[in-house]
Amino acid sequence: MPASKVWVTGLTVGAIAAVTVLAVQADKGPHPKASAARPSASASAHASTSPKPHATAAAGVPADSGTGRRIVYGVGEKRVWLVDASDKAGRTFTVWPGTVSPDPGTYTVSVRKDATTGSDGVQIENIVYFATKSGLNIAFSNAVDGSSPPPAAGKQTGGVRMAKADGAALWAFGTTSTKVIVVK
Repeated sequence: MPASKVWVTGLTVGAIAAVTVLAVQADKGPHPKASAARPSASASAHASTSPKPHATAAAGVPADSGTGRRIVYGVGEKRVWLVDASDKAGRTFTVWPGTVSPDPGTYTVSVRKDATTGSDGVQIENIVYFATKSGLNIAFSNAVDGSSPPPAAGKQTGGVRMAKADGAALWAFGTTSTKVIVVK
């Protein structure tokens, strides 16, 4: 095959792949800015204590959680809902809260951070900050290794941890200024 045909075939295949990727991304809704891109995934082992993530909204969105596109965090249920503009939860999942929970109310995503070490010493990623209480920042995140360790004994922690796949979904959904509604 002549070099020009190989080159054209390569460009065509690349263009088709790019359009496919963009179509899939567009289907998933808004995306974070390039400067807030999620870190690349690393090999991980999932802890056996992890709850099974729910890809669809199995549990109904709490009635007292407002309207419009938002993240809803049910403190008592230990559950998060990612709710679209039509008030339908596209995803819901259980979480493991830290020792300090935010008060019920309306917040907004203020800061996002790719990765850091949590106050409990665990490497975390997809950190989405939305509240403060008792001098602690409250944020959603997931452990890089996929584990769900209990909060460190005797420490106040504000992390709301979730399974790795749920952390990635919340990161993609919870851009800066996204509403976060906390209910009891």
